[in-house]
Amino acid sequence: MRVTDPRWMMVAPVLLSFAAHASGECSNSTLNGKYDFTITGQILAPAPAAGPVAGVALTEFFGDGGLRQVDHVVHNGVLPIEAWRPGTGSYHVNGDCTGWMTLIPEPTNPADNSPELKIYIVVSQDGHEIRAVVSGSPTVPPFTADITSIGVRSEW
Repeated sequence: MRVTDPRWMMVAPVLLSFAAHASGECSNSTLNGKYDFTITGQILAPAPAAGPVAGVALTEFFGDGGLRQVDHVVHNGVLPIEAWRPGTGSYHVNGDCTGWMTLIPEPTNPADNSPELKIYIVVSQDGHEIRAVVSGSPTVPPFTADITSIGVRSEW
């Protein structure tokens, strides 16, 4: 096919899109749909919050920087106050597929006083997988944690 052939105009955008993904370029729209997360780690300090953390989450990314989530996280062997705690937040994906998420818990039970979380992410496999680490909270005093998670795009 010659460059002057009109069919080239229809093929070029597809090739450019493929080249962008092949070179690892990402954006907010790379994350779109539901992702199943496995959460594991521990809060190291301060003392009242210290202890192991394990859980699961279902996060829906809207492709525009917005998200919503439900999670079930066991902390120090104690079940959460509500079985599935809802939350909302925002995210940003850089061109190199690194980025961040902010998660704002919105529990229906006021006794659940979980903080807003800042989470750093790496997006891989053309947006089918997310690796994440909690880096703290922008709204509460600093805490030290070693909490990681891996999210996989749901196929249903």
